[in-house]
Amino acid sequence: MSSSPTTPRAKTAFTPTTPATARVSAPQVHSSPHYATTRRHSLYGVEDRVVIDPGSRIWKVGFSGEGRPRDVFLANKKSGAPLWNLRRATDLTERAEEEKSLEVSLQSCLRSVFHDSLLTDPKARKVILVEHPLLPLYIKDIIARILFESHVPSVSFASSHLLSLFAVGRITGLVLDCGHLESAALPIFAARPLYPHLRTTPLAGARLTSHLRALLLLFGTYLPPPASLSAAMNVPSANRATHVPQEVLVDSVIEEIKTRCCFVGEVLSSPIDTREITPAEDEESEIDFPPSSDTTHSGSDFSHAGRESVSEFSVVSNPRVPPSDAPRGENHLQALATMYTRHSTATDLHMRVVPPPSQQTGTGRGTLIIPGWVRERAAEVLFEGGDVDEASVAEVILDALLKVPVDLRKTLASSILLCGGTAMLPGFIPRLHLEILRALSPPSAASRHPTRPNKPLPPQYDRYASLRTLIPYFAILNNPSPPPPMSDRAKAHAGKAPAFSPATLSWVGGSLAGSLKTGGAEVSRERWDEANTKHDPDQSMDVSADFEDRAASNILPDWTRTPLPVGAPVANVFRIMAEVGV
Repeated sequence: MSSSPTTPRAKTAFTPTTPATARVSAPQVHSSPHYATTRRHSLYGVEDRVVIDPGSRIWKVGFSGEGRPRDVFLANKKSGAPLWNLRRATDLTERAEEEKSLEVSLQSCLRSVFHDSLLTDPKARKVILVEHPLLPLYIKDIIARILFESHVPSVSFASSHLLSLFAVGRITGLVLDCGHLESAALPIFAARPLYPHLRTTPLAGARLTSHLRALLLLFGTYLPPPASLSAAMNVPSANRATHVPQEVLVDSVIEEIKTRCCFVGEVLSSPIDTREITPAEDEESEIDFPPSSDTTHSGSDFSHAGRESVSEFSVVSNPRVPPSDAPRGENHLQALATMYTRHSTATDLHMRVVPPPSQQTGTGRGTLIIPGWVRERAAEVLFEGGDVDEASVAEVILDALLKVPVDLRKTLASSILLCGGTAMLPGFIPRLHLEILRALSPPSAASRHPTRPNKPLPPQYDRYASLRTLIPYFAILNNPSPPPPMSDRAKAHAGKAPAFSPATLSWVGGSLAGSLKTGGAEVSRERWDEANTKHDPDQSMDVSADFEDRAASNILPDWTRTPLPVGAPVANVFRIMAEVGV
């Protein structure tokens, strides 16, 4: 007989248990031979490397495997000035003082990286240092020494150009890094940077900053704060307008104007080539056409006009107006300003600024009026070429292409990548593509005159004639608005890069390299200690000799001291002829 079901008299205790089901067997994760743990991308694990992109002004830091930096800060938080520049003291005593000051600043920055920005223990994190190819060796030595004194396990040095190319999924391309101190173009083929073909120019963010300051001092307008509230209501603004005082244009104001107000305008087409026209020649004629962007009118003449009043802000590269013709030059500058105003569609901006100490008797803040054409044409200084030592950013790219082998030019021309903070100016990348095409245009022969009678003219010098066949293939990978392609190769590459910010491309590449356990040359702490055991800085009183001895036995990677890679072995011609039966 079957027993009838019974109703429970009281609540029974329910104890949840995990069902003993067989789990799917996952593949066993073996630990890396370089680490003692199997954790891969844990925030608190030791395999996440610290990626540091130390610029002369701005540092970007974070962990590998992440898509953006954890923190971006000014290296010199008090003044915003760069930690180093392109010049170095020649006197040994002054040089030692500069290095000591730089070491203190770098130590403060690196301490802020670990204890303020990332909140991590430096002893448990390997470091990837994103370095510029022309970063001085003594700066790398100071950074490495500070890191190893903090007991980091190792420091890897990786090229910023190569990491930028990694960030967009490429291993071959021509990378132009437009930073603060200089712009550098480096061709890379099959993940191998071609350092001997590196080309640089000082036309970068620092030159743009000084040029923008000079333009504002010449053509800007400043409205001081009214003396009282009744004056603010009764006195019109036109009666209070004055020239911009130098004390108003501090570095923070100029930086805010450059990053938030400026952009790059389109090329102004002119019916006449202004490269052959000087201010003295066209003084009597009315100027109805804007100057070409590859001339030195915009930067040189504007800066030359402000030389006497603001010499520290002048950016004269090729003075076109002699000092004795000051009124003539001023008239020409005003004509250029009128032309730019006529062709500009940008509006004037009013910016509230702190008045200088001599004018702080009023109420509130002063007003800085930024002309619209200054916002649009301040970046013209970056596209002005013609100088051997100060080539434009477009000429730097073309000069690098001239140096590479001929069979690589088409591949590199169709894979141009721009990175750096200056490349973030709106309209900079499309304008650079147009400037490259303009630089490759054939020179006009209308202005040539025979120097000797009854003698034919010598052949005209055409600098980029060998690159003119590459015009259909030029393409910029991170061009936000690429022009209509002229070839299938340009169509396949133009604008195909991921939408990373040009300023963070190097750091993103370092994060990718750190997550994949790749990167540049790695220097472990044991190797560093072994190489520096013979040198005791406490026993040496000469600071200059201290650095020279340390640099002589340095183990840091430096492409300027390493020999070039050996190519293919020399072919044995006689053996080949014997094998083929010749």
